[in-house]
Amino acid sequence: MAKRLLGFVGFDEEEETIGLPASFFQHLLPAVDDLTELKLTLCLLYRRAQAGAPVLFLRRELEQDPELHHILGLDGQRAENAVGLALERAAARGTLLTLRRARGNQWEEAYVLNEPAGRRLAEELAAGEPAPEAAGEPGPAPWRLQRPNIFVLYEQNIGLLQPLIAEELREAERTYPMSWIEDAFRIAAERNVRNWRYVRAILERWAQEGKQDEITGRDSEGYGRRYIEGKYGRYVKR
Repeated sequence: MAKRLLGFVGFDEEEETIGLPASFFQHLLPAVDDLTELKLTLCLLYRRAQAGAPVLFLRRELEQDPELHHILGLDGQRAENAVGLALERAAARGTLLTLRRARGNQWEEAYVLNEPAGRRLAEELAAGEPAPEAAGEPGPAPWRLQRPNIFVLYEQNIGLLQPLIAEELREAERTYPMSWIEDAFRIAAERNVRNWRYVRAILERWAQEGKQDEITGRDSEGYGRRYIEGKYGRYVKR
């Protein structure tokens, strides 16, 4: 039996409007092929906008969140499993950053959105001191940021890994900080230049000239031209 189509009365002129990053429509939406992952991503973006600041989402709380269960149209263990799987898919895709910490005999997982403020929050939490002890019980250990390795980043942003490129990737992982590698892949993807040589050119320039933490607006255009018009320009499709 077909599921009944639920009606919608339309948007209200007086209601609050929530903005979404342009990259959501340009890059993320075409890539997401799972409805549960898409619904979860939109819910977290909405909560981030409501908070006005980066949010640390605890996995156990999201899995038991009745609002998410309602949005997914599931309940009980099926809903918890669906939320957990959607979180893992969003983290593997790079939409979310994963943090873990030991809490007693178990691991606790949390997520932040992979945005500039979220990345800063994740780094701060990973570098922070353990939480204060509570009621005579040991407090949880500090958060640890779970970073994808360079091979995962390559397949997420460029394509299927080929044996000939694997050694170059290993050498880059030995040479550069992982945060640099992540940022270089992200910049290449934002400029729709899905080419390892372009990513490598960014890393080499940072090693020579120093890394800029934030590149936005008009500066971003000029910054990109330095690679497109430089010695690696022949690898860039225009």
